Amino acid sequence: MNLSLPPCPLSLEGGRIYLAGRRKKQEPSLIDALKDLCVEKEISPDVLFDAVESALKFAYKKNFTKDDNVEVEIDREDGSYHVIALKSVVEKVEDPVIEISLEDAKKINPDCEIDDVVEIEVTPKNFGRIAAQAAKQFVVQKLREAERGVIYDEFSNRDNDLIKGRVLRVEDGNLIVEVGKTEAILVPSEQVAGEDFQPGDSLRAYIAEVKKGGKGPQVYLSRTHPAFLRRLVEMQVPEIQEGIIEIRGLTREAGARSKIAVVSKDPNVDAVGSCVGQRGVRIQPVLDELGEEKLDIVEWSAKPGVYVANALSPSKIISVAVSDDDKSCRVVVPDNQLSLAIGKEGQNARLAAKLTGWKIDIKSFKQAKDDPLPNDMHEVDISDAMAVVKPRQKKGKR
Repeated sequence: MNLSLPPCPLSLEGGRIYLAGRRKKQEPSLIDALKDLCVEKEISPDVLFDAVESALKFAYKKNFTKDDNVEVEIDREDGSYHVIALKSVVEKVEDPVIEISLEDAKKINPDCEIDDVVEIEVTPKNFGRIAAQAAKQFVVQKLREAERGVIYDEFSNRDNDLIKGRVLRVEDGNLIVEVGKTEAILVPSEQVAGEDFQPGDSLRAYIAEVKKGGKGPQVYLSRTHPAFLRRLVEMQVPEIQEGIIEIRGLTREAGARSKIAVVSKDPNVDAVGSCVGQRGVRIQPVLDELGEEKLDIVEWSAKPGVYVANALSPSKIISVAVSDDDKSCRVVVPDNQLSLAIGKEGQNARLAAKLTGWKIDIKSFKQAKDDPLPNDMHEVDISDAMAVVKPRQKKGKR
């Protein structure tokens, strides 16, 4: 991850803190420095104030005293700093480092009483130079931690979303992608086979996971995740965003073929047609992003037979028989559609089974005639299916 921070963002001079490399006559007070850094790093000013105060306290204790009764305060208005010793008011002083007599305390605050705590400024004259040198790394560390926190919050809130980035480099097959102010990683297992991204190429990916690490948050991307496809379709179909159309099922073999089942909550809205768009205008950007991967958008149905018939798109279907006991079914297709229904290496049938959750046995019309329907199965009405056909009957001789 790339976190660009100034090597020494702050310097101390004359009791005030300035942006490194500048002089007091230019009036770059701590407030000015914080404004610049906060805008650049998107960090709350209070975070940086606290970091600088902690750094100065650390530097003071390291160089002047190891006692814990000191605090460092920075004026939020003019950037001036003060080292304050806190001492308890007691009748008899036993430890002068942390205690002060009532008589001496009243010289500082006439209203103080026993057990009160008084503040005494103990800022050394040469404290600025020592503090700047000793606290530099501490301040940078705090700034880095704060920026990492901002980055983690940003991407953890965008978990399960799509993001665009630019490939910076390739390391052992991993694509290091610049996304905003940080770097994300696209590991080989989350890359689609056949895609070849090179440094400088832009890509879109799914934010699969955001982890906290010792070197800051690590953002992991994916182009093979099913949700990558889901989000692509959602972006192109306003009816899905509005809740009129719902994605009920999705299964994907990245780089090869995917199937999505959709349903419309409005009888006047065609779910599949809305997703495809007029002349494919809506689905084309999705297909362009998927490259060689084929995509079937089918209509979901509460009727298992109809859903299975639709899921086997683009094949035509003659009939579907189901067995409710084990959620298995037998599908009959035209003789010339058998290979299409099964798909290359069984891919179409396999994806349809995953999409519907049903075991699917596909037979051609000729095979089905020679193979009686098992007793535990019964044919169901699939007239609502999108690709129902009736087999041609041979005409008898006159």
